[in-house]
Amino acid sequence: MKLPGKIAVMGGGSWATALAKIVLSTQESINWYMRRPDHIEEFKRLGHNPSYITSIKFDTNRINFYSNINQVIKDSDTLIFATPSPFLKQHLKKVRTPMHSKFIISAIKGLVPDENMLITDYFTQYYKVPTENISVIGGPCHAEEIALERLSYITLACTDTDKIKPLSEVFRNQYLRNTICCDVAGIEYASVLKNVYSIVAGICHGMKYGDNFQAVFLSNAIQEMRRFVDAISSVERDITDSVYMGDLLVTAYSRFSRNRIFGTMIGKGYSVKIAQLEMEMIAEGYYGTKCIYEINEKYKVNMPILDALYSILYEKKSPTTIIQKLTETFK
Repeated sequence: MKLPGKIAVMGGGSWATALAKIVLSTQESINWYMRRPDHIEEFKRLGHNPSYITSIKFDTNRINFYSNINQVIKDSDTLIFATPSPFLKQHLKKVRTPMHSKFIISAIKGLVPDENMLITDYFTQYYKVPTENISVIGGPCHAEEIALERLSYITLACTDTDKIKPLSEVFRNQYLRNTICCDVAGIEYASVLKNVYSIVAGICHGMKYGDNFQAVFLSNAIQEMRRFVDAISSVERDITDSVYMGDLLVTAYSRFSRNRIFGTMIGKGYSVKIAQLEMEMIAEGYYGTKCIYEINEKYKVNMPILDALYSILYEKKSPTTIIQKLTETFK
């Protein structure tokens, strides 16, 4: 197969919509899978996603819509998955079409809940996709800023960097740059942890901690990220690269960050359940906190920030008490 071949976007949310805009800036057409047929019909009628990033207008004549996941897999060569991690298993349960010959790109910044598995490992173990046929997208790249065509940067990672080179051209236009590397696992774990730390940043913001403190917090967060990622994956990396540190900073500070918004609500006194109900989108860091916490029971990396958030979200400890104790560990 000559990459990229026919490209499919898998998902109907904000990030999937932004990715479709990017791909259509360099390709003549795309296949696009959305679970609900009524959502597709409304999209065709309006010329934009009816629920997410409605400001992005599409020429629907260049889009082949699918609500049948098996058919879109059969008709495509490169599959870009952009569904929230908690729903990935639900979508894939319907898959009967072999994917071992497809090229998978994961734009999912989360782990598979319950399995505590990287998305890439899940495709390899359960769908027999070779590791060299799987890539991940990382980096500071909010969907809302893609919609506004503000200059952004991503990193594409694959164990076979030669395979990702032709695909990198798909993700390069006047408002998007990219780099290539081989640190698949490191980027996946960092993408989960930046959501975790962004919830804590939001909690602190909701509790009226200032910018001086946030700077200290994020300095400690990037060190904690480095300790964990280095312990679990031995690939050489520079944690200050934009795909690690940059993604953490934008997710912790940006008004578009759903994880920061979720954390801010917790910091203002909302219960976890009420905050989740108020959110219109998934805060991936909620699920990522439990996954990483359980994974770290094996590795035993010193992670006071992760432990503090786990206590708040899953043990229902007082944010005020826990954050106060956490501040005493910072330097």
